[in-house]
Amino acid sequence: MQEKRRALGKGLEQLFDEENLDFNSIEESIIQEAKTNDSIVNLKLEELRPNPYQPRKVFDENALNELSNSIKEHGVFQPIIVKKSIKGYEIVAGERRFRASKMAGLETIPAIVKDFSDNDMMQIALLENLQRENLSAIEEARAYRDIINSMGITQEALAKIIGKSRSHVTNMLGLLKLPSSVQDMVLYNKISMAHARVLSKLSDKKQIEELSEKILEENISVHELEDIVSSGYKKTNSVSKKHTNNNEYKYIEDYLKEKFGTGVKVSNNKVTIKFANVQDLNRILEIMDIVID
Repeated sequence: MQEKRRALGKGLEQLFDEENLDFNSIEESIIQEAKTNDSIVNLKLEELRPNPYQPRKVFDENALNELSNSIKEHGVFQPIIVKKSIKGYEIVAGERRFRASKMAGLETIPAIVKDFSDNDMMQIALLENLQRENLSAIEEARAYRDIINSMGITQEALAKIIGKSRSHVTNMLGLLKLPSSVQDMVLYNKISMAHARVLSKLSDKKQIEELSEKILEENISVHELEDIVSSGYKKTNSVSKKHTNNNEYKYIEDYLKEKFGTGVKVSNNKVTIKFANVQDLNRILEIMDIVID
């Protein structure tokens, strides 16, 4: 492993050749090398942009505020890691520190500039998020899919690398069979991963969408959902009637559900859009390009 650590100074082409990699060790090796070479620099925040392979799509605003307050008081303890791009720099690791520094009103941030490949950036972003902060189930599943596709490795190989069981990787990837609107419900914590796991056992897209709406509207527990699925779910008369009554608007509802990633109902000259919390409402308003001062 020591030989691998030294190789980090030249790149991470063989990063995923080791099992049970530890992001903290990787980052510490890069930082120690930068300190030895006196190569930690201060970069303008306006020159930085997020890692395009960042698996995290939803950032906890409360956690960012706490980090921002800490940075205001103590500064940025750990430099971020970046890659030079055509215009400015791309963040390889440390996007939360970057976002919190912007919130704190800083103009610059300590950084280490490394020459990474696209695969390196994807792998490091995955490791950082998996080992430091829990990704949502959908973010984790999408990250696994991207790594497998980009590296051409098996689910079993990925499981060994990230220190997870093969069944865990398989179950997470199974969530990606869900309709995109239902995936977004999981992404924004409207329905739990446990609910999603049960839904992923179904193959009928319409049934999955109907049951996800049922979970939201009736607050169905995971156990109740398992009973519904195991007994062979079929549309209820009330569900069928609802769709019949709104048939002329169904294509609009389907489009809006897909666009907003949430339940939408069109009836009685009204459009009703559901949201789970303030963060989810802000996400929907952003999609609608609505800015409230």
